[in-house]
Amino acid sequence: MARRSLPLSSAPRHLPMTPEEVRARGWDEVDVVLVSGDAYVDHPSFGTAVIGRVLEAEGWRVAILAQPDWRSCAPWRQFGRPRLFFGIGAGNMDSMINHYTANRKVRNDDAYSPGGRIGLRPDRATLAYCQRAREAFPGVPVLAGAVEASLRRLAHYDYWSDKVRGSILLDAKADLILYGMAERTIVEVARRLHAGAGLADLRDLRGVTYALGAKEPRPAGPDVELLPSLEQVRTDRLAFARATKLLHLNSNPHNARTLVQPHGERAVVVTPPAFPLETAELDRVHELPYTRRPHPAYREPIPAWEVIKHSVQIMRGCFGGCTFCSITAHQGRIISSRSEGSVLRELGRLQEDPEFKGVVSDLGGPTANMYRLRCTRPEVEQTCKRLSCVHPKVCKLLGTDHGPLIQLMQRSRQVPGVRKVLVASGVRMDLAARSPQYVDELARHHVGGRLKVAPEHACDEVLDLMKKPSVAEFRRFAGEFQRASAAAGKRQELVPYFIASHPGSDLAQMIELALFLKRNGFQPDQVQDFIPAPMDLATAMYYTGIDPISGREVPVARGMRDRRLQRALMQFFKPHNWFLVREALLKAGRGDLIGDHPEALIPARAPQEALEARRKNAQRAAAASSDEEDGDDEQVPITPPVDGTIHVPPRVPRAGRRRDDRRRRDQKRKGYRPGGKGR
Repeated sequence: MARRSLPLSSAPRHLPMTPEEVRARGWDEVDVVLVSGDAYVDHPSFGTAVIGRVLEAEGWRVAILAQPDWRSCAPWRQFGRPRLFFGIGAGNMDSMINHYTANRKVRNDDAYSPGGRIGLRPDRATLAYCQRAREAFPGVPVLAGAVEASLRRLAHYDYWSDKVRGSILLDAKADLILYGMAERTIVEVARRLHAGAGLADLRDLRGVTYALGAKEPRPAGPDVELLPSLEQVRTDRLAFARATKLLHLNSNPHNARTLVQPHGERAVVVTPPAFPLETAELDRVHELPYTRRPHPAYREPIPAWEVIKHSVQIMRGCFGGCTFCSITAHQGRIISSRSEGSVLRELGRLQEDPEFKGVVSDLGGPTANMYRLRCTRPEVEQTCKRLSCVHPKVCKLLGTDHGPLIQLMQRSRQVPGVRKVLVASGVRMDLAARSPQYVDELARHHVGGRLKVAPEHACDEVLDLMKKPSVAEFRRFAGEFQRASAAAGKRQELVPYFIASHPGSDLAQMIELALFLKRNGFQPDQVQDFIPAPMDLATAMYYTGIDPISGREVPVARGMRDRRLQRALMQFFKPHNWFLVREALLKAGRGDLIGDHPEALIPARAPQEALEARRKNAQRAAAASSDEEDGDDEQVPITPPVDGTIHVPPRVPRAGRRRDDRRRRDQKRKGYRPGGKGR
């Protein structure tokens, strides 16, 4: 029988984040300590809050250790020895993607930290946090989870170190990885450990990854898939592509096999994915007593929470199977949808927030319009190995009825106190175009002037590698949306998102995209650079130059210069990009697009802004070179750590010190001597 927490008061309160809060609840010990690289926000959009509340609902005493100082194990000891386990997560994002841009530069902010401050979590946070948990209390089970551990559970290509790394399970020395959303799995783990089970007794659970010792027998049989070993995928790119293909073909929980990947004398075993939550279960998860706010200890806003605090999730999962996206790999490709009643009740509870002014910022999920869409033939779904239900075309067995979603949207607007319900999640255009009524409803009531869509590219060859629909689908949807907006008496626009440097996209394809943008009057303010996230199919293409599914060779922009050229082509209209666009056009043999004629991407002569930008870049490059020669320590990169080490970010000097260093160098060049006169 589970140990029951103190009764919940009528007003929800945060899970304890300090020893004082633990004592205030009358607890003499905690059962579980959840460690997170994110600030603690008690909202169902944040994984730590969900897992914490799910465990609490089962009666376990849970404490939250959010963004601890990883340089010491002292924070891990503040709650005492947890009775059951440490639950380790890097946060809602992979920590390396959270820290670095596609150009491997340090990001300027962290949306999941107070004040957007950087440096509050280490690189490869799962490694550091697991090591500190081991050091703090040897013998306490250490379970890793969240996105970072999920996507690194097997050998994977790591973009930031540009090498294939082994399973994070072995690097972190964790006992288990609980991959995916893991609500059911973590509850069962807690029950079994409480009942006296050992770690080996947890290996039959779905959605776990464990390591075998050198002398332990490896699983075998028709329900087991042996993957190429770590040593093979490190030295043979065909083996890496094959391992990636097998991983993705075994992602349907109804027919997935157990995966075994040798790592030297040991082996990493991944059990089949957990089944998606049914509607009643998902309702229960979302209706737990969240405060929906950051912990009161924070004095600065949490940017990620500011964006979603008045949003409501209606589903999870995605059957799109986009090769560059990790949502399917983490949440699964089978859609779990909440009941209409549960969603409406949550909308009603928004009135309890004094900051709520009647505007719901988003009614959606990973995709805005996959609510209640599933395979219409359960017996086929159980055997299906398709990686996408909508590519290369929408499966004839996929239920695409938008009726339940339309009804939910209509009823959401009738909730007392709700003035406006916006849809900010991305819309899957090929599905939306099948329901003119949905597009009408969306345009008339749920768009705040601009609607996000993701055509991603204009070249069908690249879109095919992305598992995205043809650009013709974008044109079709754009026409429908403009028609619906006009009928509603509104002037609204689409905000299309495109990706630069995706595998398969070379300069010729990017020029095709640039011409598409020009002819359709699109001028994207921001450019998405492809980032090879662990475990994605597109990442395997980037690393191997091979499409893992078809085996065809794929052109890849690997060099930073090539990536800069592709990025510039997408923003050819910005004067400061003139030299880069010119270089790209000449390199691709498209000098015909330089000139003053209507089809030209850039004018024949460099605009003044381009000349000024080039001058400033030259000055920065010269200053950086001078700093390097003089041993100046500004702009020190945060480099990824080697396996098994804990990363400590380098000290960044104050701006005043940088100015002083430069002044001294300038004075030295002019012959200045301290206490004397310059020449």
